Amino acid sequence: MVMPKLFHQQGFSYLEVLIASALIAIALVPALRALQTGIFGAGIHQTLATQQALQLQKLELVKAESFGNLLAAAKTAADKDTPTSYSDASGSPNRQLVYIALYDGDADPFTLIDPDTDADSDLYTGSTSDLLWLRVATEGSAQGIEVLVNR
Repeated sequence: MVMPKLFHQQGFSYLEVLIASALIAIALVPALRALQTGIFGAGIHQTLATQQALQLQKLELVKAESFGNLLAAAKTAADKDTPTSYSDASGSPNRQLVYIALYDGDADPFTLIDPDTDADSDLYTGSTSDLLWLRVATEGSAQGIEVLVNR
């Protein structure tokens, strides 16, 4: 009696290929979402890096001004929340706002109590006017750079 030869399969069946394709398709959805998040994050990083470079550039230009000019701008602004004339023109792309205020270094550094040691009745002169606070921020953004400048 002769035994028939057993047929050995030489590849994948149609059902196995179909199951493998379905598994790959299911796994691709979260992978593509992860890539999309990474691409979106890279765009945000580039925007923030550009804003920071522009802020640093504006800050260096303002710091190059004389202390007297900066003090006059602080007097004109009158508080830390008012942009000064050193800010970019309204409507400029990536507009940089420059804030300058007197800084007295106590618990509430923007409240100046002038003991009038120089007897000129001017809140912005005397011992408290040796330190200025500068902030450069991009309009519409919470990001900014702050420094203190002394006489």
